Amino acid sequence: MPEPTGKTACVVGSGFGGLALAIRLQSAGIATTVIEARDKPGGRAYFWERDGFTFDAGPTVITDPDCLRELWALTGHDMADDIEIMPVMPFYRLNWPDGTNFDYSNDEEQLFREIAELNPGDVAGYQRFLEYAEGVYEEGYVKLGHVPFLDFKSMMKAAPALAKKQAWRSVYSMVSSYVDNEKLREALSFHTLLVGGNPMKTSSIYALIHKLEKDGGVWWAKGGTNRLIAAMVTHFERIGGTMRVGDPVTRIHTLGSKASEVETHSGFKQRFDAVASNADIMHSYKDLLAGTKRGESYAKSLSRKKFSPSLFVVHFGIEGTWPGIPHHMILFGPRYKGLLEDIYDHGVLPQDFSIYLHHPSVTDPSVAPEGMSTFYALVPVAHMGKLSVDWEEMGPVLEKRILDEIERRLIPDLHGRIKTKFHYAPRDFAMDLNAHKGSAFSLEPLLTQSAFFRGHNRDDVLDNFYLVGAGTHPGAGIPGVVGSAKATAGLMVEDLVS
Repeated sequence: MPEPTGKTACVVGSGFGGLALAIRLQSAGIATTVIEARDKPGGRAYFWERDGFTFDAGPTVITDPDCLRELWALTGHDMADDIEIMPVMPFYRLNWPDGTNFDYSNDEEQLFREIAELNPGDVAGYQRFLEYAEGVYEEGYVKLGHVPFLDFKSMMKAAPALAKKQAWRSVYSMVSSYVDNEKLREALSFHTLLVGGNPMKTSSIYALIHKLEKDGGVWWAKGGTNRLIAAMVTHFERIGGTMRVGDPVTRIHTLGSKASEVETHSGFKQRFDAVASNADIMHSYKDLLAGTKRGESYAKSLSRKKFSPSLFVVHFGIEGTWPGIPHHMILFGPRYKGLLEDIYDHGVLPQDFSIYLHHPSVTDPSVAPEGMSTFYALVPVAHMGKLSVDWEEMGPVLEKRILDEIERRLIPDLHGRIKTKFHYAPRDFAMDLNAHKGSAFSLEPLLTQSAFFRGHNRDDVLDNFYLVGAGTHPGAGIPGVVGSAKATAGLMVEDLVS
């Protein structure tokens, strides 16, 4: 057990970022309490069990498992004792309406063959792109991924290296400078959508995802991402941490320039030496710090920022097994740039869509009854600030259109095979997760909303109030929020213990 320091901390919210932070604090001897609003931990990594099927709500692509193993290693434990992670191959199969398939992985020879089939001339271009991705990975992830940007000076220090890498260019633009084939350009730029970014506008720094996947692989937690959350909770409690679940925080009280006390719906009230929020960034300031000068002024400033889109997700369990459908698929629609403009700029619900299809039972049959399969189909949609849709009415219509497309392209007689299904819409993100405008990834990852221009890991005014998760540096995705926990924990341990 870690040596107690006599200091206490509260983490509001138990998503990946919140739990990673709590484990780091508890490992440093700071008595830490996690308070979660919902009936089980996980935040966006929530899950449902229906008719024998397990459905993960949130992140299902695990990259850089070492950033997770580190959380156990802090106290001499081994993550493998609590959770088994399984490799996923290929990482993704990309499929276009004309029937073209492209299997993306870190098997270099296989990948070069796949690229050559699209355009032989692009093999050399891809190799040069990979060199670029390695450079931005070094600058953007290794050097800056868990460093807090608390002042403009820290941003200026990082600027020359980022400028050298042409960080002002978009991922799509940078990819296009290396490869000519349009399908390959889509294949190498879609990753930003998995963290809420438009490939046409998100900084080319995000090309680092390719290096991250190439080195660390793509993984799946046996039993579902929810089991990884459960393993983190087990470890946190093992080292002395306290979990409080099913009791929403209603107010973070302040005294002068300090967060003084946390109050919950049940009437629980406790003073802490430090408070960190893993809740939605707007909710943290607008609601939890309501009535405070800092809460009101920063919520106002946040309201002028751009938030990432929402998602519409169809979860379905079906009869039969589908060994021919890999774990992760992207079914591209007929448009790429135009579709992105509809989602990010115009705020309309287009007739066409691109689908991320998740099929975990092909890797891990334990998430479905015998002889059955678990799937979810996810499509990005504009957030509720841009798109005004009655999801009560539109949900079933969009659900049917998505299932029709999967039936047409992959699973004949899909509708006849469905054993259970339900969908999750933007208003569910807003209601269940207090997500501002139903955004699925918090602030949009634009260069002008990155590092110093994102929510700070330590608040500028309340000197013992901290942020962790997608709304702070470095951003969304499992490695992103786990990196934010490392940055925030460094500050908190220094502030509380030194």
